[in-house]
Amino acid sequence: MKITPLLISFLTLILLNSCSGIPEALKRKPVDAREISPNAKDRVDKNIAEGRGMKLFGGKKSGEFEFANSNPLWRGALETIDFMPLLSVDYGGGIIITDWFNDGAKDNESIKIVVKFLSNEIRADALNIKIFKRTCSSTNNCKTSSSMSKLNEELKLSILRKEAI
Repeated sequence: MKITPLLISFLTLILLNSCSGIPEALKRKPVDAREISPNAKDRVDKNIAEGRGMKLFGGKKSGEFEFANSNPLWRGALETIDFMPLLSVDYGGGIIITDWFNDGAKDNESIKIVVKFLSNEIRADALNIKIFKRTCSSTNNCKTSSSMSKLNEELKLSILRKEAI
């Protein structure tokens, strides 16, 4: 008769479960229901105030966003590229990605813009702008390249000018 690892794990779990060596911190304590609020938000606020709860991977507290609507660079960037369709916008991470855009001048060329916010301050080095250019010779034959053109600097200056005023 073969004993499978699943059966061994199950038997081990049963044996360990019957042990009485549970640490005090994990034992349940009796609670009076009259002392606990029926409102879930009140219970959450109380647990947060007492330092209870669990955070995965540490980091910032929830609700702290560095790149929210109050950030002038964020607003300036959205106003500057408002003519383009947006593919992804993450103000928590400080990034704006547009979808491929064609202005109609050349049917086979389109661009995509990625704006990364490196700081909340209004400075020239607080923004990283990348422009990608896609050229298609047929429906399934497209070439994409990263373009460091004059447009990068023009976009950066336009965003900084709007918010420096």
